[in-house]
Amino acid sequence: MLASSRISRQGEIIEVVLRNGWDYMRQLLNGGKANEPDIPTPEVLRNILTELGPVYVKFGQLLSTRPDLLPPKYIQALSSLQSTVPPVPAQQIEAVIRQNLPSAPEQLFEQIDYTAIAAGSIGQTHKAILKGGRPVAIKVQRPAIGDLVEKDMAMIRDVARLISATQFGQRYNVVDLAYEFSEAIRAELNFTTEAEYTDLLRRNLAQSPWYDPEQLVVPEIIWDLTSAKLLVMEWLDGSPLLTSAAAQDPSDAMAEKRQAITTLLFRAFFKQYFIDGFFHADPHPGNLFYLQDGRVAVLDCGMMGRLDPRTRANLTEMVLAIASSDAQRCTQLALKLAEPLQPTDISKLESDFTRLMGRYYGLSLEKVNTAEVFGELLEAGTNNHLRWPANIGLFTKSLANLEGAARQFNPHVNLIAEVRPLMPDLFRQQLLGEDLLQSLLRTGLEFRNLSLESPRQFGFLLDRLSSETLTWNLNLQDLDGLRRSFEKAANRRSVSTVVGALIIGAAIVSTSRQTPQGAIISNILFGVASLVGLWLVVSILRSGQSR
Repeated sequence: MLASSRISRQGEIIEVVLRNGWDYMRQLLNGGKANEPDIPTPEVLRNILTELGPVYVKFGQLLSTRPDLLPPKYIQALSSLQSTVPPVPAQQIEAVIRQNLPSAPEQLFEQIDYTAIAAGSIGQTHKAILKGGRPVAIKVQRPAIGDLVEKDMAMIRDVARLISATQFGQRYNVVDLAYEFSEAIRAELNFTTEAEYTDLLRRNLAQSPWYDPEQLVVPEIIWDLTSAKLLVMEWLDGSPLLTSAAAQDPSDAMAEKRQAITTLLFRAFFKQYFIDGFFHADPHPGNLFYLQDGRVAVLDCGMMGRLDPRTRANLTEMVLAIASSDAQRCTQLALKLAEPLQPTDISKLESDFTRLMGRYYGLSLEKVNTAEVFGELLEAGTNNHLRWPANIGLFTKSLANLEGAARQFNPHVNLIAEVRPLMPDLFRQQLLGEDLLQSLLRTGLEFRNLSLESPRQFGFLLDRLSSETLTWNLNLQDLDGLRRSFEKAANRRSVSTVVGALIIGAAIVSTSRQTPQGAIISNILFGVASLVGLWLVVSILRSGQSR
């Protein structure tokens, strides 16, 4: 039964691929030879993923977070992917809710609206009122979505294994990419993971010297009612930021309010990026709400990213280097952040960065889209054989969504002007950490360990020197050409020596008492010497190294 359903799904995928005209995938799915992939245009790829349904839509959304893998035009096309699946009928969704609550809904809620107010690829949202009158939102997982996910993920892994034999597959490590996607979508199928992310973000943003935490809201999780397939959280009255009254009102007072809101959002997200290292990876306009009481809410914490302290410090410097058009520093930071797939031509990388930044030199800050510049830097690095870590892609995606939403809401905003006042505090935080005493104690402990280990290591080095067992391993790259030149020169010197010896030998034989045999030997030596010498002269002239 499972095999027949898989074959049926494969036929459905082939039909969608044929309908959209992607010949390479048709050949691959039909068992053809896996040549170098012919990637479809961004619009065709988006249409294929949309038609294939929720799992492939989610796959496209995850790919849109990887500017380290795809060019900007693909990232832009996939960022607009939205699932068009209709909501599950009320009767079916009621059964799912009843099955996943600790008690009967009548004992826990005064009212539940089983008609969805919003539907997505994985779940749909309903409004309810708890006993006691508190309104809540219930996110319910779509029935049987788990089976569909497993079936489609198996297909994706099969295709990845086929492509892995190509140069494209090896360069982008598509098998690991398919595994990474599988783990990400499995995490989204467990709503307790999203609940934990939401709770952690709520705690992180609850205090900060950069903004008023009272003006920023992340919904509270109702843990007693939340499970793997049911997420119950605080209900927030409001509307998406771009369709709210704050976006439509042209008055001067509301213009000031818009500026205050964009500053609040930028500072809240800069705190996530550069201080907490745990950030909302998808702040598109639909996930940023303007509430009726004038506060701003951040919703949907299903896709989150993490940045370690070293990466955060490098990204902070990268943003500053972009702001000052410092291509040399960008090159140094790129080599710190990315993994080279092969020896990198640093001068070419710096030249590409210089040319890229030259396009923005002299423009006012309002006209420079920092996230777009950052994405182009990633593309330039990829073209120079650098592999960026996945969290850098998530950061770029999050920054692009944030800056895009902020510019639509408040066209006069610019990211650099918003981040500059925070830089002294950012550098202090990265230099000293949140707790100065803890940082000093940790540094002191590291010096103590170093002082204890150094005499032992120095003594070990002296023992090796005195016993003559110390071995130096020296590895110099790019010496193959020099080695070949030396070998060629040595060979020519050897041939020249042989030619000289032949001539001298022939001369000695010819000056001695001549016999018929001596004359023959002399002529042979002169002939061989002439031929070898002529060959040597021709080879030197052809190599262009006669001078």
